[in-house]
Amino acid sequence: MSDQSISRFWDKYIQKTSSYNINPKNVRWYVRHAETYIKAHHGMRLAKHSAADMEKYLRDKGRSSRIEDWQFRQIVEALRILFVELVKAEWASDFPWDDWSSESKVLPPTHPTVARDHQPLDTRNDETLYTGNRDGESELYKQVLEQYPEHINGLMTQVRLRDYSIRTERAYLGWLLRYIHFHAMADPASLNEEHISRFLEYLVINRNVAVSTQAQALNALVFFYKQVLGQELGDQIAFVHSKKPRRMPVVLTREEVRLLFSHLTNPTRLLMANLLYGCGMRLMECVRLRVLDVDFGYHQILVRNAKGKKDRVVPIPEKLIENLQKQIEKVRALHTEDLEAGFGHVYLPDALSRKYPNAQKEFRWQYVFPSAKVSTDPRSGETRRHHIHENGLQKHIRKAAEQAGIVKRVNCHVLRHSFATHLLESGYDIRTVQELLGHADVSTTMIYTHVLNRPGVSVISPFDMLGQE
Repeated sequence: MSDQSISRFWDKYIQKTSSYNINPKNVRWYVRHAETYIKAHHGMRLAKHSAADMEKYLRDKGRSSRIEDWQFRQIVEALRILFVELVKAEWASDFPWDDWSSESKVLPPTHPTVARDHQPLDTRNDETLYTGNRDGESELYKQVLEQYPEHINGLMTQVRLRDYSIRTERAYLGWLLRYIHFHAMADPASLNEEHISRFLEYLVINRNVAVSTQAQALNALVFFYKQVLGQELGDQIAFVHSKKPRRMPVVLTREEVRLLFSHLTNPTRLLMANLLYGCGMRLMECVRLRVLDVDFGYHQILVRNAKGKKDRVVPIPEKLIENLQKQIEKVRALHTEDLEAGFGHVYLPDALSRKYPNAQKEFRWQYVFPSAKVSTDPRSGETRRHHIHENGLQKHIRKAAEQAGIVKRVNCHVLRHSFATHLLESGYDIRTVQELLGHADVSTTMIYTHVLNRPGVSVISPFDMLGQE
């Protein structure tokens, strides 16, 4: 190819980037990513490249811990433009570009899966581990920490001694921060039940919070006063209870479930959605699933360390066995390549990693749904392949629901609601459904019986009886 032809080629490439909403300031990086790919396959005509070649290249790039996830997404988009718009390869239009992009999102140090890994109690140096992304929350954390470091450290210590989840930790801290801020930064040790009541009433009257939100705030403050300050609060804290009604769960019909699944084109995403509905799993239970927890001999999945720190067993639907086996074989091939490239580590909780130091490189501990990108923990320095980020599946489910024309508010948890409701409709008893869902109290499961009770559904409306007399 002459220099003039090469120049025209890249001019056309740059023109095509505009249709992908790429900032003109960043176009040079996309050109560089495309050039890097071409140089890596020197002597091989672009028209001869296959989807397998692309997958191998992206897997290799995904093993580079020097490449951030946003840079990896740039690479994917750059190659999409190259092969879809310029080369016009037959396979390119059907290649799962979007899936490679979404599955490359790495888990940040604040993610619930890894937030406690190698994490000392260092409240002064890493406030992002304890606060969310809400405006002003980080600044409020710094202010409270400056005035009352003993309260912050005390709360974190007591939460961790009880091995509560990182989400509970953040929630409790958040309520303590807001409580102190509400009372003009007064020392909570000098406040009493009346101050707690005023804060809880403020949440209802001014913030219009739900019953569960108000209850969580109360639990956080009771925990702080009892476990950190050693103060027993009165049994009756007088305050206005939230009257915001509890909402019934959104449930899809069987036909709507089939329609939703028909619009999930990526096999991995479809399998994950199938497991949510077919096993009643929570989203995080699905993305954290490991190879050793899938028992094909007994056709069951062991859900480890679920909500409430409990394990439970759920059956694998017969229709999913073959696809689940194929997914695990893909994980085996990826793990083998990782080991050959000097990687292959997976996250294990501290206790397990200390007891079994070599387990993190064993195939059985790998995630069933691994990320397309490895990442390096900034604290421990370990380079690992985590599970995919849960946001990707959430977005796919919502998009599929829109494409299917389902007007209900659909998310991943709706599939769990539908699982429970459809089992009850099929005649399974409430206790069985409770066990499969992992509910500690049967009253939690009882909410799904609204479909069975359906007051008024079996009654013939007088409107339909008009003219029958």
